Amino acid sequence: MTGLHERHGDLVHFRIGPQHVYVVLRADLIRQVLVTHQKSFKKGPGFERARIVLGNGLLTSEGDFHLRQRRMLQPAFHRRRVASYAAVMVDEADRLDAAWCDGELRDVAADMSELALRVVSRALFGAELDDDARDIGRAVAEVGEFFDYLTVALLPVLLRTPLPRIRRFRAGIEQLERSTARVIAERRAETDGGDGDLLAILLAARDVEGDGTGMSDTQIRDEALTLITAGHETTANGLSWTWYTLAQHPEVEARFHHELAEVVGERPLVAEDAASLPYTQAVLLESMRLYPPAWGIERRALRDQEIGGYVIPAGAAVLMPTFVVNRDPRLYPDPLRFQPDRFLGDVAAARPDWAYPLFGAGTRKCIGVGFAMLEAVLVLAELGRRWRLRLDPARPVVPQARVSLRPRDGLWMRPELRTA
Repeated sequence: MTGLHERHGDLVHFRIGPQHVYVVLRADLIRQVLVTHQKSFKKGPGFERARIVLGNGLLTSEGDFHLRQRRMLQPAFHRRRVASYAAVMVDEADRLDAAWCDGELRDVAADMSELALRVVSRALFGAELDDDARDIGRAVAEVGEFFDYLTVALLPVLLRTPLPRIRRFRAGIEQLERSTARVIAERRAETDGGDGDLLAILLAARDVEGDGTGMSDTQIRDEALTLITAGHETTANGLSWTWYTLAQHPEVEARFHHELAEVVGERPLVAEDAASLPYTQAVLLESMRLYPPAWGIERRALRDQEIGGYVIPAGAAVLMPTFVVNRDPRLYPDPLRFQPDRFLGDVAAARPDWAYPLFGAGTRKCIGVGFAMLEAVLVLAELGRRWRLRLDPARPVVPQARVSLRPRDGLWMRPELRTA
């Protein structure tokens, strides 16, 4: 993996029939695509197919409409607003803590997925999940099983087949549309406008820099589904890979536990604790460097554009595999080594900001990165105070690169209580 740059260079070109494909293997060239020349590129074909599920939400929309939606969504992810959801994040970690039994074999990837789905659902719909919110969560899980097919070029043909998985997918989409439409209609009819959840912010949002109007019900539905579906998948996988790497590096795990004991001890966790846990955050960032949940970014060129001394022609597909870029020895010496100190102190400060393209960049940078990082750090801290997780040697962990990078057959581990 680390020899790809030497063998192939930093920009690789090949063709699939008439389709030109360019693979970008250097972080500063990725920045040129995502920031410097971002107007020369649009989302790639996988995101175009994602509209089948997510509609025209922030993840899939383009151009002026995308900028308008991002402006209206930005207040929902202000630092103070995000911090207000810390109690929900800790509460859901406590719910899982109560379900774990010492030595019981569990699929921790499934645990992290359910936890992250409940967190984002509660943040969107309110402090507790009612029947509609639970229906939406179940439908998201059903539809999520189909998300890997978004990478299939013949998806429109596949959707016309009567296969059982296709029928379940269609039923999940219909359930999502019914439930979200009902929730939005009910919330619009309320006089108090909700209790500060994300849905209330979406309903109240106005494009103050544009025409001053708000979002239609369809737009709110698309953004809500985007927040739920995309918002829980990457966080869950980031947490899963962090538990995996911690279990393999006892010296890092011991330092992680020491920081938790020194900083928070036994008192309740609050949002402000995340900033006081730099090593915990470094463990998370280093885990996601090696196993990035969003393992690749794709774009399509709108016009001829020079990148790295070569002209990428209009219509070409541009693939940017962060899984490879994050292992570039020019940016990360001894890149396969798990070393959280890369994200601490002078070492982190000396590295340019474009060297870690995990969350995207430019106007398409993940709007929920603050929410996701706060959630991941608080969940790691809350569960890590009481538990260490041990891999089951009978179930090897194999990374699977689909829509996101996940353990192919789950992440089977045994929680062990940390007792004196």
